[in-house]
Amino acid sequence: MKTVSVASTAVILLGLAGAHMEMSWPPPFRSRYNPFTTDIDYSMTNPLSSSGSDFPCKGYHELLDTAQGGSVVEWDAGQPYNFSVAGSATHNGGSCQASLSYDKGATWTVIHSYIGNCPLEPVWEFTLPNDTPSGSALFSWSWFNNIGNREMYMNCAHVTISGSESTGIQARGPEDPFHGRPDMFVANVGNGCRTIEGADVEFPEPGPDVDNISSKSAPPEGSCGASFALNHRYAMAFRA
Repeated sequence: MKTVSVASTAVILLGLAGAHMEMSWPPPFRSRYNPFTTDIDYSMTNPLSSSGSDFPCKGYHELLDTAQGGSVVEWDAGQPYNFSVAGSATHNGGSCQASLSYDKGATWTVIHSYIGNCPLEPVWEFTLPNDTPSGSALFSWSWFNNIGNREMYMNCAHVTISGSESTGIQARGPEDPFHGRPDMFVANVGNGCRTIEGADVEFPEPGPDVDNISSKSAPPEGSCGASFALNHRYAMAFRA
């Protein structure tokens, strides 16, 4: 009986270790869903390191424009789109953000915030601002779980944005300027900012496009400034 119990426990722990959540669309770098992937990361569902060593994108943003880093989708400014998540351990949901970066992950601009129940549904909708810049970009899904360890999850995909004027498509996205939107929220990765256990994090600056369906939310605690991305980049360059 004891042997069976230990074996059963091992199976359960193994399942939990690989049962978090991951973005499946648009397909991220090194994802099994990405047609460019030749070296699948089977731990895509794992959170970022608590030290921040693999922020952003688990470090896979460095694959941009390599053989494994081709653009997976083309979007038009001002149009509605969605991202999808897959997995089984939703940690009672939490709060998520969709963001874009045009400088290879050095800075991130939020295009939509979701407070509460994210990612309990498989598909999440957003609309690109009318003035979203054209060109190559990184699209990010970031998630802060409601229960469990204080963690940050983040997957990134290479996308191509086309301006509405160049495509001839009628833009109908949000009127709030893209460049006036806030930086992506960053916490639980050694930057002095921490989310609260058992509550959906209230983003200090969620931006103008927000879905808030939380039944219990709370602001983060600690030093939660929005400049971690740049500071982290310079710190890594200095170490190198």
